[in-house]
Amino acid sequence: MFRRTPGRAAVAALVTCAATALTVAVPGRAGADSPPDFYSPPALSADAPGGIVRSEPLPLFATIPESDGTWPVAAQLVMYTSRLQDGTPTAVTGTFIDSTHPWRGHGPRPTVVIAPGTSGQGDQCAMSRAFSTGLNAGVDPLFVSANQEAVSAGVWSALGVRVFVTDYIGLGTPGTHTYVNRIEQAHAVLDAARAANALVGDDATPLALWGYSQGGGATAAAAELAASYAPELNVKGVWAGGPTADLEQVLEQIDGNLIGGSIGFAVNGFVARYPELRSVVQERLTPEGQAALDGIGTECIADIITKRPFLQTRSFTRDGRPLLDNLREVPEALQVLRDQRIGTVAPRVPALVSSGRNDDTVPYGQARQLAVDWCDRGASVTFHTDELPPLAPGTTFGNHFGPLIDDAYVEGTPVRYLLDRFDGVPVAPGCSFT
Repeated sequence: MFRRTPGRAAVAALVTCAATALTVAVPGRAGADSPPDFYSPPALSADAPGGIVRSEPLPLFATIPESDGTWPVAAQLVMYTSRLQDGTPTAVTGTFIDSTHPWRGHGPRPTVVIAPGTSGQGDQCAMSRAFSTGLNAGVDPLFVSANQEAVSAGVWSALGVRVFVTDYIGLGTPGTHTYVNRIEQAHAVLDAARAANALVGDDATPLALWGYSQGGGATAAAAELAASYAPELNVKGVWAGGPTADLEQVLEQIDGNLIGGSIGFAVNGFVARYPELRSVVQERLTPEGQAALDGIGTECIADIITKRPFLQTRSFTRDGRPLLDNLREVPEALQVLRDQRIGTVAPRVPALVSSGRNDDTVPYGQARQLAVDWCDRGASVTFHTDELPPLAPGTTFGNHFGPLIDDAYVEGTPVRYLLDRFDGVPVAPGCSFT
């Protein structure tokens, strides 16, 4: 019998093909302060979220052509509607890939919605701006943003699955990207699923949510909100890898880490949604600290690594203590942080949560606690631990991205898990922790 679920060797082969796309990437031309017209939304109505505002063909030059010279995928750049946390309509962009490979699983061709990992806060960091060529770069200002989801999108497309990669709210489009905002990330993911269904023309399309790091937090939040915000979606399963479930713990761990500057992404996003926090933050920053925060708001993840590596927030607070310690002393700020906690609502769909035991960026303990919290509330949860040993702690690459590569692509654990959900393979009752 043909085995639809790929083993380790098959997944590794798919990853090799997808990763090859990155070797042919060339710089995009979109500048940080001159967004293409596509990303400027029209006036939006209060219509149901997930509607298509506009779309246009997107050539994927960073792919491997077929033997006959044709491209193996048909992609579109898409703008769709979503909602801010207060219900205000907003526009979000993303990339839709309609695979031309055969779907060999049971039932109709499914769609996987990919929630990207951290790419930055400047509009030029939107994943869709790097999707065509694999890289978006500019010199005035100097920036680099890579398509981090080329491999995940390539793997799923090669399996005959449609893919929709959201850019998130405020990334590419006007406004501040509300980084790690539980509600708005969930909305962006769920409305991307609605938009994908609209493009396909089938509201019953089987769906799965896939994300790691920031993306893992986004898919976990979407899993929690799906029943109330988008109950009509036919979500079969969720993968939340290295999820940012407890923001206090995450911000504490990454302070001084290679990507410590991403704390600025979070602070900028919360100040945008909670204006009362602006004075709270400004009062605690030095002028140099405020300038750094403003600069981070226009940068991509590669920029903060090269410009501000191993940033310690105590270097720009007036009292020389970490910014998180300052914010914890302000009840309003502490409440905002705690409102982002994921794990308080049980998803109604099966979920796989995974984390590296030695993750130096998104703590293992809070990821496992997410699975425990969901399990205690009656959800069907599988938790998987990646046992990679410590590799250059504090540099993110070894022990944060390492488990992603090992678990998702070498072992193929989340790929097989979601394929089983599409194929209707029963999930064992209760929860499992390995």
